[in-house]
Amino acid sequence: MTSDAQDLSTMRRALNQSAPHRETNGFENQSVSTSKLEASVKKMAQQAAQYESQMKELESQFSQSLSNFRAIDSLYKEVFTGIKRNSKRADRALNSQIPTIESSLDESVDTLSELAETLPHIQTQVKDVRLVYDSGRAKAQSLIMDLTWLNTSFYERWRRTIFTPSAPVSGRWKVLMRLIFAVLFLMCCTVVWVGALGAYRAYRHKLVWGERLMS
Repeated sequence: MTSDAQDLSTMRRALNQSAPHRETNGFENQSVSTSKLEASVKKMAQQAAQYESQMKELESQFSQSLSNFRAIDSLYKEVFTGIKRNSKRADRALNSQIPTIESSLDESVDTLSELAETLPHIQTQVKDVRLVYDSGRAKAQSLIMDLTWLNTSFYERWRRTIFTPSAPVSGRWKVLMRLIFAVLFLMCCTVVWVGALGAYRAYRHKLVWGERLMS
């Protein structure tokens, strides 16, 4: 813009200096040169306006690019600050927490090795305890059955001993009780049979018990 103005002023000075020589050429030559000068001035003014609009566009683009650059720069600074912060945290963890974790792992490995050594003894003890528990439970169940058997009535015990296999008595006692029951049953059946046979004979001979007894 400034260079175009300087060119215009230089051209005007040159025209002013050459004015006396042009007066001798006549009025028509002066009018032609003036029209050419006006046309060239208008063209230069248009070019100057075009250059000015281009400069404004470049200025707006430059300002937009500068604002974008500032935004990118602020984002870069934030990211860089975050990276530094995370790096410091990682270094702190590397220096303080990792040794603690390693010591904890060593202690855990030692504890596991001790448990692996003592586990067979513990399993043996658990088996012994289970055996004692099973034997104690069996004895308790036997004692409960004995107490229940003793609290049962004589008739119920006699019936269960003879007719059921669930009576908590020895086999010899069961055999003896069943033998006694068989003998008594046979005796009762014999008595009933003899009585029934005598009654049948008396009925057959039409005898009356009273007359038979009186005679």
